[in-house]
Amino acid sequence: MTLRRRSVVAAAVGILLALVVVGALVSVLVSRHLHRSLDHTLRQRAVEISQLNASAPALLTTPGALDSPIGGTQLLVEVIDRRGTIVARSLSLGGRVLHAGPRVRAAISDARSGYSNAKLGTERLRVYTAPLADLGGPARGGAVVVASSTHDLDETLATLHLFVFVTGLVAAVLGAGAVALLMGRALAPLRRLASGAAEIERTGDARRRLPQPASDDEVGQLAGTLNAMLASLERAREREGRFLADASHELRTPLTALRGNVAYVARHGATPEVIAELERDADRLAQLADDLLALSREESGAEPPHEVVDVAELVTELAARDGVRAVVERDINVRGDRAALERAVENLVQNARKYGPAEGRITVTVGGNDGHALVTVSDEGPGLQPYEAEHAFRRFWRGRNSGNGSGLGLPIVRAIAERHGGRAYAEGASFTIELPRLRDLSESAGTTDGE
Repeated sequence: MTLRRRSVVAAAVGILLALVVVGALVSVLVSRHLHRSLDHTLRQRAVEISQLNASAPALLTTPGALDSPIGGTQLLVEVIDRRGTIVARSLSLGGRVLHAGPRVRAAISDARSGYSNAKLGTERLRVYTAPLADLGGPARGGAVVVASSTHDLDETLATLHLFVFVTGLVAAVLGAGAVALLMGRALAPLRRLASGAAEIERTGDARRRLPQPASDDEVGQLAGTLNAMLASLERAREREGRFLADASHELRTPLTALRGNVAYVARHGATPEVIAELERDADRLAQLADDLLALSREESGAEPPHEVVDVAELVTELAARDGVRAVVERDINVRGDRAALERAVENLVQNARKYGPAEGRITVTVGGNDGHALVTVSDEGPGLQPYEAEHAFRRFWRGRNSGNGSGLGLPIVRAIAERHGGRAYAEGASFTIELPRLRDLSESAGTTDGE
């Protein structure tokens, strides 16, 4: 079943069940009220007859004296003496007799009154039996039996049940219709979104967008989120296309040189100079392939870094190995990938060695501020101009006097820094990696058990 059908069925069943429960409660309350009202009427009539027996007992035997209706209700009455003989009866009884033997005996012998249910032929009755005072007259010390048919009461309850049942059905149908209408209007934007998504999936065109609903509700927010996701995918595809184009262009040069040298060897034989050139071309291709793989791996960021790395120790070891000067202000820890961070610093050192003065000094500084760890590599060269610093970390970008560099060293540094939640930037001849620093609780003014 579709979401719309499930909602309609759930609404109809819920409304029907709610009305059934309410109808049952109403039926119980109405039935109790009607029975109490009938019992009150029977008791009131019995009190009147008891008063008549006490004040004018001779009137009890007068024909029609017991047939006065109360509130429009015709009651059946029998007056019985202490021996169980019927002394008087209402004309409405005709030739019938009220059967209330146990209650009559209890009223005569124990002076107890009470209600009971009985049948007179096929008619159901509600009966009230009460004792009569022993004050004289033919019925002294006897009992009075007052009864009334429950036909009207039963018909009233049956009508109420029918009304509740019909009302429940009508309400369920109307509720289901209203839910179907509302769900149809609510799901229409989702159907348009599904149709638009299917069309994008069919064409594979990430430049297309889903229709944006006019309302700013949950569906509108979903459409906005999906369109933002499509825009992100479009940008990623554009970056991938540019990357492939740039990589193809960069690979063409060493491959062309390699093919030319191979053709020369095929025609003229190998010479030491050609062999050296072939080795340089092969090394350049290998380095370019390694840089491409490293950049792709860092930009994918599949696995977040989790190792605690002492940046000061890492820089000190690298400076000793590469023969550069290290300036470490203090021990600073970050959460990251040690091998990747080492490669990033190594790339900056190689960049300084390549573009700085031949005899110039390279300095690697480790510091920190405002919760960040800073690793800066500086050389004694003229550095980059401000407009060059803006482009230095782009793929395959080469500045002045770039030589044979691949143009991927600094982009790899930037990708590593971003994967660690930081950034990389250049100012003149200084290139800096900024990373989030792990806070040492001992440096805080005060800590608690919760911290």
